[in-house]
Amino acid sequence: MKNVKLIATSFAALCGAALIFASCCGSCSAPAGGAAEQNNATAMNKAPYQKKYTNADFYDAQGNFKQEVAKEAFLDMFAHYDVPFTPLMEKDIWFTDFGLGDFENCGMGGIFWINDSTEGYFAHSIYLLPGQMIPEHKHVKTAFPAKKESWLVDKGWVYNFSEVGEATEGAEDLVPASQKATTVSKNYVIQNLGEVLTLKAPETWHFMMAGPEGAIVWEFANYHDNAGLRFTQPTAAL
Repeated sequence: MKNVKLIATSFAALCGAALIFASCCGSCSAPAGGAAEQNNATAMNKAPYQKKYTNADFYDAQGNFKQEVAKEAFLDMFAHYDVPFTPLMEKDIWFTDFGLGDFENCGMGGIFWINDSTEGYFAHSIYLLPGQMIPEHKHVKTAFPAKKESWLVDKGWVYNFSEVGEATEGAEDLVPASQKATTVSKNYVIQNLGEVLTLKAPETWHFMMAGPEGAIVWEFANYHDNAGLRFTQPTAAL
């Protein structure tokens, strides 16, 4: 009888220890949903990207545009958004201030993933630092049809401007000082992450400008013929 009581007591103690061990392991295990869900939650809780560079960084004393600093600024934004900088990007990425001397407010980075004149299709990534505007432009017909574009916001968000439509209240206040005199597009919408918009009509003036978190936008279009590119700013050039 004593042996039976001893066995019962030992079994109870063993079960208790097992429950304690299971409880401890449960508190130390990965959160429900696994590592991927945890990483997504961390990304969602990340502080918004912020502007870190100004024209004082982008130009030397003679006013020459410093491409290496532009690259540094975009790499910093890519790191924030967990965008890998691939060998292809290293080879083909480009940065331009369009010859306007105001890269902080008016310029872009980009890469043409494909620009096929034979099959007539085009894919482009647009990189914009916080508050940075692409100079207002349009695409006209050449030997090729006028370029018609659609855009998908992949990171951040943008103001998407067009000359088509009624003026949006406050539109002029958003345009950088260096572009106010020549910009004719007064209608805009805020294009948020994951949204797709299409150029309202061929051969119309348009531009986009990043919000305060910067933006990465995918562009899809027919063939881009640089000979058909026009700017409202007479000194602008790609």
